[in-house]
Amino acid sequence: MVNLQKPKITLRDVSIYYSALHVIKGVSMTFLEKEITAIIGPSGSGKSTLLRSMNRMNDHIGGMRVQGEATIGSANIYDPKLDVVALRRRVGMVFQKPNPFPKSIYDNVAYGPRLQGQKSKAELDVIVERSLKQAALWEEVKDRLNASGLALSGGQQQRLCIARALAVDPEVLLMDEPASALDPAATAKIEDLMLQLKQELTVVVVTHNMQQAGRVSDYTAFLLGGELVEFDVTRKIFTTPRDKRTDDYISGRMG
Repeated sequence: MVNLQKPKITLRDVSIYYSALHVIKGVSMTFLEKEITAIIGPSGSGKSTLLRSMNRMNDHIGGMRVQGEATIGSANIYDPKLDVVALRRRVGMVFQKPNPFPKSIYDNVAYGPRLQGQKSKAELDVIVERSLKQAALWEEVKDRLNASGLALSGGQQQRLCIARALAVDPEVLLMDEPASALDPAATAKIEDLMLQLKQELTVVVVTHNMQQAGRVSDYTAFLLGGELVEFDVTRKIFTTPRDKRTDDYISGRMG
């Protein structure tokens, strides 16, 4: 069966260095539109570095340099002339630990649209409601939008951060271990949410949780020592991996 989905982000021979340290080594892969791709691998394998390179979140790290090419549509992500703020509107990010702003729930979600110049209260109301619904949080907070985002539970805070990322209508959502700090019930809500979000956008998630990768992702990439060992349909990676190192990692024989 021919896959007619379009590439959303394409990496071609991407290498990333922190000073003399070669963190990502010649990685090439394509993230398809409206699919979930999981990036797995042991600690220190370069997963988060690779993820953050897709919206230039590594730029501020001293000594960081990147080689190769990454594109979203026709835009070269690593072009020095690229508007990074515009890139991050297209490629949103959710971090490992919830990081809501010390503002109201409403103002957390409205933050990005306001930065983009949206001043209409009526329009902001629509965006906030839509984004909170997309993040499966609206029903829980609709009667207390003026309450502090910091007053929410950990799982709710993470969904608030997802709503905040969605408010600027990104094409891609990068998620760096978004459920690692959450309990099983909150984790299940985040996983359900990811499956909903892929109806509208491309999701790339870094996870240490093999079961989570198996449950939510369409494709899985296995990184080891900064190298892409294997990248395939998730079912194949978990049942018939081509590389023994992939099998060792998934089966728990490698840490």
